[in-house]
Amino acid sequence: MDKIILFATSNENKIREIKEMLLPLGFKVLCLKDVNLSIEAEETSATFEGNSFIKANDIASRCSYPVLADDSGLSIVALNGFPGVHSARFMEGHPYKEKCLSLIKMLVGKDNREAYYTDCLTFIDKKKNIVKLFVGKTFGEITKTYDDDARFGFGYDPIFYSYDLNKTFGQSTPEEKDKISHRGKALKQLLDYLKTIKD
Repeated sequence: MDKIILFATSNENKIREIKEMLLPLGFKVLCLKDVNLSIEAEETSATFEGNSFIKANDIASRCSYPVLADDSGLSIVALNGFPGVHSARFMEGHPYKEKCLSLIKMLVGKDNREAYYTDCLTFIDKKKNIVKLFVGKTFGEITKTYDDDARFGFGYDPIFYSYDLNKTFGQSTPEEKDKISHRGKALKQLLDYLKTIKD
């Protein structure tokens, strides 16, 4: 029988990435709609770590499954880390292309275009009294134009040029991105930890 982890998100892209990575370890990944739950707690923390824990703890308190929650975002050095924890809420309701173009405009005249993605994963298994945090980062810079031909990725990926891949995340296949992405790095730490847990 598959081991089950409830991933506290409604983001289909994140669910796909998590499922692909946990499948080899025999884990079945459920999402919030599978169990008719939604995150009720407000993300009031100023850090990715804090908001990740808030979401995981909220869902773990209302279900019997081990819970995984993440908080992630794009930080731009010349903008003092903006949008950071506000990445998803920045220009909320607008398409991501408009968000991307707005960030490009904010960087006009600035020489430093360095940026990085951060992903914080919180894993809570209340039955085993486990609370673990895993953090991954990946580095690059913001492009000067929006990549209309980007075939992959989501969110800010069309304007994030990865130093590891020498191309934007929007030009990178899921397999390429998973190996070096912020989420991929945090998940690798999670996978290594899950291998140590006895049933």
